[in-house]
Amino acid sequence: MPSPTAAQGTAVQGTVAKGYEGVREEFEATFAEERAGHSAQLAAYVDGKQVVDLWGGPGFEGDSLTGVFSSTKGAAHLVVALLVQEGVLDLDREVAHYWPEFAAAGKGAVTLRDLLAHRAGVIGIEGGFTTEELADDRVIAEKLAGQHPYWRPGTAFGYHGLVIGALTGEVVLRATGRTMQEIYEERIRAPYGIDFYMGLPEEHEHRVLDIQPMDPTPGQKRALLEGASGPHSLMGVAFNLNHAEPTVLEDLPNHRVIRAGGPASVGGMASARGLARMYAAAISGVDGKEALLTPGTAADFAQIHSIGYDLVVRQHMAFGLGFAAVGDKYPFLGGRAFGHGGAAGSQAFADPSSGLAFGFNRRRYGFRDDNDLQVTRLAKAVSEAAAGR
Repeated sequence: MPSPTAAQGTAVQGTVAKGYEGVREEFEATFAEERAGHSAQLAAYVDGKQVVDLWGGPGFEGDSLTGVFSSTKGAAHLVVALLVQEGVLDLDREVAHYWPEFAAAGKGAVTLRDLLAHRAGVIGIEGGFTTEELADDRVIAEKLAGQHPYWRPGTAFGYHGLVIGALTGEVVLRATGRTMQEIYEERIRAPYGIDFYMGLPEEHEHRVLDIQPMDPTPGQKRALLEGASGPHSLMGVAFNLNHAEPTVLEDLPNHRVIRAGGPASVGGMASARGLARMYAAAISGVDGKEALLTPGTAADFAQIHSIGYDLVVRQHMAFGLGFAAVGDKYPFLGGRAFGHGGAAGSQAFADPSSGLAFGFNRRRYGFRDDNDLQVTRLAKAVSEAAAGR
């Protein structure tokens, strides 16, 4: 039986296509396991057509927007994939070819491929960043250009959690004269009608709901304390715990300066509809528009480049180029599935083998292990329904 404080009885709203009724049942079941106040959205496309559009929870509508943290990296690196596809960027050219200042402190041989695979070792700076600096990718890039890597580039990998989009974004800017955010808006978000913003216009602020802080159980609190990192550890540097005012990650997108700046690592604002539609646009196209990526480009960026022990998060991870290798995390997906999740619990991916594009978003910052299990169940339900279509 769920606890008296569970979100049981929450009315799930929205629609599913025929054959996806089990997805709705699974989504409804997650509310019975969560505490009161749980809010979430779930969306999916198959072959460019929406098959799932569900939401529930206090004040959470289908078009509500929240910060999606590192799911933003998926939007950012669709831009890079497009530019590689068009020959504007070369994965095997040194970053310094585009951005000469990056060669400082022994980084001259780092290629764009190395950078996208989290192998460059440039995870942060001594002394950290202010919130205002984290909102501005150009400031981050300028400060990182002279940074000495935290490991010899190419010898290992570690999640460049708060800075990867600024680093790859500077390459984009130097090669095109346009920011990552500008190209995303002009070539991806606007033409495909995607409800996912890197730089939220003021007129959409009324749709934003702040991320709610984690509400851990006593056991979860103990686990968080036992796993805590020191401010000058690799994780501490990567997540800006070494600043005089350490970043409180769950609060980051609640600052208007972050939402407006749209930093390409963590600053995106989206609904689950936007998350799923973006990946549908990437592999299938939507509303008669052709897919953004060719199958070859999608395969190149999904291909695993870094797998094993991640020096920053201190656990098993798998990355393609700019994207997480979600087929490693969700073995019921195809081996060329790619996407990215976010710290509060958002998850989004494309599986070219089935034509599936998936988006999940939640408002309350979730405890990682529990949230992973929940999203796995939802993704599996959608994947199985898609396979039976």
